Amino acid sequence: MDEKELQEKVYEAIELAKRSGKIKKGTNEVTKAVEKGIAKLVVAAKDVNPPEVVMHLQPLCKEKGILFATVAKKDELGTAAGLVVGTSCVAIIVEGDAKNLLAKIEGSLKA
Repeated sequence: MDEKELQEKVYEAIELAKRSGKIKKGTNEVTKAVEKGIAKLVVAAKDVNPPEVVMHLQPLCKEKGILFATVAKKDELGTAAGLVVGTSCVAIIVEGDAKNLLAKIEGSLKA
């Protein structure tokens, strides 16, 4: 799976989880979810300025064994999460209907 296809699947998973499961939005909420170990997938935008805002998430996710993905634009990430503004990061807490999609994303990230 190429990066563009992976990003589409990540956005789709966030939209499904938003409707049928539970997501957290924003650096503070996402960081808390990762620290508690309840996040299933963490997605951070690459265009966050300054990058230090989300820089800690990838190593934290690795330490906790949580899937981590990046997408190009925070505006698109915000839209997928149901926001009218961009968001630096999103965590899927309860996958809901996105369970199968999350398994595919996991396979791509670990490949």
